[in-house]
Amino acid sequence: MLKSNKRLFSIAGAFLAGVACVLVFYSSAEANSVKTPGSADDPVVTKSYVDAKVAELVKAELDKRGTTTQSAPSTSGGSAGSSLEVVVVPVGKTMIVKAGGELVIRTGSAVAVSSDTNGLPDLTDGVDIAPGKPVGNNHLIWFPRDGRGVTTAPDSKTDLIVLVRGEYELK
Repeated sequence: MLKSNKRLFSIAGAFLAGVACVLVFYSSAEANSVKTPGSADDPVVTKSYVDAKVAELVKAELDKRGTTTQSAPSTSGGSAGSSLEVVVVPVGKTMIVKAGGELVIRTGSAVAVSSDTNGLPDLTDGVDIAPGKPVGNNHLIWFPRDGRGVTTAPDSKTDLIVLVRGEYELK
């Protein structure tokens, strides 16, 4: 009878050890599982939402550093200083940047504008952007002469948010 009890305890112990292993496996698998996109644990956001939040953070950081920012469109603005200014270029408007100015398109679709056949130097890619051609977002654009700028793309329905250094005019 003693052998029978030992065997029963051995089988019960093996069974409990197996159950414990299964529980540990499933609890660790649950902890490492991928969350469902769009759920409260893993929300889905759009690119425009992220771009707007980035623009807000850039503006807040510039405000913190004492840089003047502009959220409402004006007909002219900018300073000859070395600070960056956040500017909203409404759909259909053109931003003309004075000679020596710099610009970075943060959000929106922009095309190059020039009073002559020369384009805009894209310092990021090391190319010259011809008038009427798209200007890449997050590219540093330099304005060596007056009469050059950017405007919203013809098919664009959203304003441009740009960082500009130097004098500019909105037309």
